[in-house]
Amino acid sequence: MFDRFTLIAGPCMLEDDALNLEVAYALATWSRDFGLPVVFKASFDKANRARVDSPRGPGLVAGLDRLARVKTDTGLPVLTDVHESDQAEPAARVVDALQIPAFLCRQTDLLQAAGRTGRPINIKKGQWMAPEEMSGAVEKVRTAGSPEVAVTERGTAFGYGDLVVDIRSFGRLRAATGAPAFFDATHAVQRAGRAGGSSGGDPENVPALVRAAVAAGCDGLFLETHPSPSRAPSDGATMLPLADMPALLADVMAIRNALAR
Repeated sequence: MFDRFTLIAGPCMLEDDALNLEVAYALATWSRDFGLPVVFKASFDKANRARVDSPRGPGLVAGLDRLARVKTDTGLPVLTDVHESDQAEPAARVVDALQIPAFLCRQTDLLQAAGRTGRPINIKKGQWMAPEEMSGAVEKVRTAGSPEVAVTERGTAFGYGDLVVDIRSFGRLRAATGAPAFFDATHAVQRAGRAGGSSGGDPENVPALVRAAVAAGCDGLFLETHPSPSRAPSDGATMLPLADMPALLADVMAIRNALAR
């Protein structure tokens, strides 16, 4: 799954079938139009929300049903994140790949439980970690049983409210872990605690960061997208409007074609 340049994309949180499928059908169309492998991503539970009253999603059982519907109706492979070890096995029965959130990228029990499923695993790099430090996380997953692992850069903490993206990180991640290095542009523009105690963001910077990362040789992209980010229950401040995706993907493929000459 991660052996080719791939786009992992979808809404931050699973919503109703109509919204999930609207996004997924658009992604499937662009996958065909651009010749770009696409994996649909959405979370059944956002266990790391900033506020106790923030929406968290439909939960494991209902969420996996919705992901299965996306997979069946669109033919796209699907990915979701897991926060607890006992979620890995039931999720792996439905989804094609699992993801480890950045905050949990050193949690040995969780990494090994994900690895034991044998599914491809995408590990988000912690905002406090150097690229080389991710080698241990990848090793935990591989030795548990998953041979296919990717690592995703999503920025490094700068002070209390900003993230910065070191463009050197992709090569360093790849060299340290032997895994493909993806780039999560939408979480890289988060500004923690800037929206009344919840995460704000600067989504206008996403296209420039994506173009820079692709030019620097990242092995794939992670982008959260929504038809109307302002109405999204999670991460609306950083998701790209669905209507903006085709132009950005055209830029991505143009840069990759230029690099291949």
